[in-house]
Formats: sequence, C-alpha cells, structure tokens
Amino acid sequence: MKKAMLTSALAATAAARSMPHFKRQSNSSTVQGFDVSGYQPNVNWDAAYNGGLRFVYIKATQSTDYTNPDFSSQYEGATNAGFIRGAYHFADGTVSASAQVSYFAQNGGGWSSDGITLPGMLDLEGDCIGVDWIQEFSDGYYNMYGVYPVLYSSPSWWEQCTGNSNAFVNTNPLFMACYDSTPCTPQGGWPYFTFWQYADSNTYGGDSDLFNGDYSQLQTLATNG
Repeated sequence: MKKAMLTSALAATAAARSMPHFKRQSNSSTVQGFDVSGYQPNVNWDAAYNGGLRFVYIKATQSTDYTNPDFSSQYEGATNAGFIRGAYHFADGTVSASAQVSYFAQNGGGWSSDGITLPGMLDLEGDCIGVDWIQEFSDGYYNMYGVYPVLYSSPSWWEQCTGNSNAFVNTNPLFMACYDSTPCTPQGGWPYFTFWQYADSNTYGGDSDLFNGDYSQLQTLATNG
C-alpha cells in the first residue's frame, strides 16, 4: 500500500481508466473495491458505495508502535455505508511476528464470522521479510481467529524475498499487487489471486482493487475466512 498522499491528478487518472478484464478458471465475476490508510482520513463512503465499490481494506497498524489514528472513524464509516470491510497490518521484519500479530489484533485487526468482516490482511512490501516470519504471523492469526490472514505482495517482492515460496498456497488468500490492465501471473504457486490491486489510485481515495469472484463469494470469505 502506498504511503504517500495521493494527488488529485492521480485520482482523476484513475477515474478515467477503464476497468481491467480477466478470466479465472470457472469464474469471471469480479467485485470492485479499494484500500485506504491514514492518508485518506475523509473518505466519502456513501459516494464510494454508490459509485459501485463494495469492499475496503483499511490500514490499522504497522510494526508494534503505529496505529492509524483515523482507523475507527474509517471503519465505522465503511460499515455504515454497507461495505464489506477488513483491516490490514503493515509488516516490519525487524520486530517479532508474534508481537505484531497481537498488536494488530488489539487495534482493529480481529475477525468474526459475521458476513461483513474480511480476514485481516498482512501487507508485505519494502524491505524483505522471510518465510519463517510470515509463517509465524500467519499461524498466530489463525490461532486467534481460526482463519488465516490474507497475504498482500507484488510478484517481484515475493520472488525476491521468499524465493517464490509456495508455503502458503493452501492456507492464505493472495492479494496480488500488479499495476496493469491485465493481471500478472500469481506468484508463489497460487493458482489464482483472491484480490488484485491494479492501480495505486482511486476516484474515492487509496488504491483500486478487485475481488476475484462474485458478491456472494465475497460474503462467504467474510463468513468463513
């Protein structure tokens, strides 16, 4: 997730961009969404929903010493507007994974089987983090909630930092970052991506995302993990 404030020029570019098209085995339906952080404190949630977006990931925490000061108001706004929503944690490989998953859980990253809460997402970008660290965070989250976190990364980061590990294919949904009009080949042996971040801007703020399935499948993810 980009840390810098998005400019109005970027937002205008995103608005003009046509939506990407792709096919997945046995499923070509998609749901539009976006992700935001503390750099977008004043999202017009009703406008975003009326504009066709249906899910959002909101940054909650980073490492063990940062909590998004706008998270609660953003989460409440998204909920009131009707979004399926979830929280994400920006990983810091220099600090214990167990400590970070606890910090995330204590500051908005929890999950419940209510049909509107997406499993927490682990944001993996920037400095490399190894497979063992990711596994510790993933297992810690699972032990708390009975679901595995969504893993966000670009194909290039995953290949460089994990050696293109396939350790998470059977447990964790993939949130693939690939800024193009067509999706990249999913990294790490995943047969498909669950979410795709296809642009680093959005008309309503943040980044533009797709869920690789229809709305009922998105609800299932928010119900069963």
